[in-house]
Amino acid sequence: MASRWRVSSFVVLLGALLLANACGTTGREPTPEAESGTSAGSRPARTEGRRERDIYVSTDIESDGPIPGPHSMLSLGSAAFSEGCDQIATFSANFELLEGSRGHPDNMAWWAGNQAAWEAARQDPRRPAVAMAAYADWLDALPGKPVFVGYPAAWDFMFVQWYLMRFVGRSPFGHSALDIRSYAMAVLDWPYWGISKSTMPERWIPEAAHTHVALDDAIEQGQLFCNILRENRSRRSSISPG
Repeated sequence: MASRWRVSSFVVLLGALLLANACGTTGREPTPEAESGTSAGSRPARTEGRRERDIYVSTDIESDGPIPGPHSMLSLGSAAFSEGCDQIATFSANFELLEGSRGHPDNMAWWAGNQAAWEAARQDPRRPAVAMAAYADWLDALPGKPVFVGYPAAWDFMFVQWYLMRFVGRSPFGHSALDIRSYAMAVLDWPYWGISKSTMPERWIPEAAHTHVALDDAIEQGQLFCNILRENRSRRSSISPG
């Protein structure tokens, strides 16, 4: 009798489990991961039609050599622009020289002929670790995802990325940068080596002078990028679909 009762109980329990599986529930409370659509080690489920806004961070650096490490970044300037191309914030800092680094003869010869810019880059230098931590915090506080914008991006991004990874251990920019010259090439449909500020349409060129002071040049180059961006958007909006 006891054996028959145990068999009957097992059948009832098995039936309940099968019914629960058919209904898509195990009777347990949903975990936070299940409610949010995420699991450990995975990315949140993408929400269609939503994205983080771009913040264009036009950046210029001054250095005493062609590469970071053996040579130092002397000055960094960034100007942040909204997607609508409004300038919303700026950052600038001068840096103490890297320990064991030295100026490259070619760069130092150039600086000798640009004394005012050299003096501007040497005022109140900060320790790289302190200045780059402040820079990363500034980038984090921007109201969107920072997009590095440079002219040429390969030069400025090389120094900024090296300093961020060396002294902060991370880069809010990720591993990407937007090159103004490449963007102009695409908009004009010209060969890359045919693009320079002297060959770009005059309407793109900002009135501000290129002073070789990092923040001045970051603002000027940000305005150049925004002029190209506005024209490209206007051109695209004038093309009727189909």
